[in-house]
Amino acid sequence: MSEKETVLITGGSDGIGAAAARHAVDRGHRVVIVGRNRAKTVAVGTELGIDHHVADYAELDQVRALGETLLTAYPRIDVLANNAGGLMSERELTVDGYEKTFQVNHLGGFLLTNLLLPALLAGSAKVIQTSSVGAKLFGKIDIDDLQNERKYSSTKAYGDSKLANILFTRELDRRYRDQGIAAAAFHPGPVGSSFGSDTTSTAIRLMYKALRWALISPAKGADTLNWLIDEQPNRTWEPGLYYVKRKPGTTSRQADDAELAAQLWDRSTKLAALVH
Repeated sequence: MSEKETVLITGGSDGIGAAAARHAVDRGHRVVIVGRNRAKTVAVGTELGIDHHVADYAELDQVRALGETLLTAYPRIDVLANNAGGLMSERELTVDGYEKTFQVNHLGGFLLTNLLLPALLAGSAKVIQTSSVGAKLFGKIDIDDLQNERKYSSTKAYGDSKLANILFTRELDRRYRDQGIAAAAFHPGPVGSSFGSDTTSTAIRLMYKALRWALISPAKGADTLNWLIDEQPNRTWEPGLYYVKRKPGTTSRQADDAELAAQLWDRSTKLAALVH
């Protein structure tokens, strides 16, 4: 990656997002972070001397305002790392009327990416989604029940949202590869961070407890993200794929369903009230 490219990282106030921001700053790039928690976002932005913005994906109007602000400030974006996300407990609806896990982990990033398309196309950008092995373990998307109204569990909602990240990557690649955008998704590994710390899900708590011995630092969890940012698509890595430890990884069979990816894009466009 050439010097002084604009690298935008959402979920950049903590965990692997903050670690990736530090790495990109060390590489000499113009780094911009977005975070939900104002105090944490300001702290990281001040520490690194970088631009920082606050937005809560649980309110799509905040995402729309963020998109407008970013597009004005950065007419060319070279990297967008869609890293914002969360792990919810009970089923909860946002002010927009959508299931919170789906909105925060998928729809918010989908909306922001589409709003920033002019800047992303101008930068022939890399657009990277932070997914998870949860897509394979827990994800099974029903295109007619994206809000998990019929049978909700926090693990299924999380797995579905992480699978949606991969399907979004596939469809973004299909639609925009020829226009210069390079999309990828990745699994950071079992990172020891504050992610999911407030969940009441017994299954998630047991999983984290069982994996405690194997938890890695946010810096190590950001390794594949840093690699995707630093290296060149179509040379070092192939766009449109899901990566684990810098290599193409296996995930849910649904991730290879091109029709489902297109359907999810169309449904998401309507839910986000996007007009193209």
